[in-house]
Amino acid sequence: MRQALTIGALLALGLLALWLMRRGWRNRGERTAAVVPDLPEAPADGVRGPALTGPMEATYVSSTRSGDWLDRVVAHDLGVRSSAEAQVFGQGVLIARRGAPDIWVPAHALRAVGSTSGMAGKYVGGDGIVVLTWAPDGDERGLDTGVRPRRAEDRIRLLEASRELIDPASPATKEQQ
Repeated sequence: MRQALTIGALLALGLLALWLMRRGWRNRGERTAAVVPDLPEAPADGVRGPALTGPMEATYVSSTRSGDWLDRVVAHDLGVRSSAEAQVFGQGVLIARRGAPDIWVPAHALRAVGSTSGMAGKYVGGDGIVVLTWAPDGDERGLDTGVRPRRAEDRIRLLEASRELIDPASPATKEQQ
């Protein structure tokens, strides 16, 4: 009898912990939805501009509020880590995620491109994560979006091609300097 009560109490505590985690994730989603506006939709194939790179296998790490790599954005499914393909076009960067909506980073919104060893719960060592700093329309602070290409040569191609999209004369880029 005592063993059954102990198992029941542990099971109840486990279920309570799961419910609290789900509630916390949902609350974070509501908070980040208030500060991150709707994201731009990826344009049709012919409107993206010329392909500057081929598709690169990658892992979408996460998106955080710009400058705070621990403040994960959960709204718009940006907190969902997933397999992806990253590709740079003349008009922006497409991160085609499996199991989650694609992310389109328009060239005019791109502020900076860099690399890091980790962000928002993912640490890879070295500088394996490519970080796109960009500002969706209506979001002054902006987002840092992390992508980890599967191959080292793809990381270099993604960095170089994305940096070509940054307009040094744009007001957002001047603020970064």
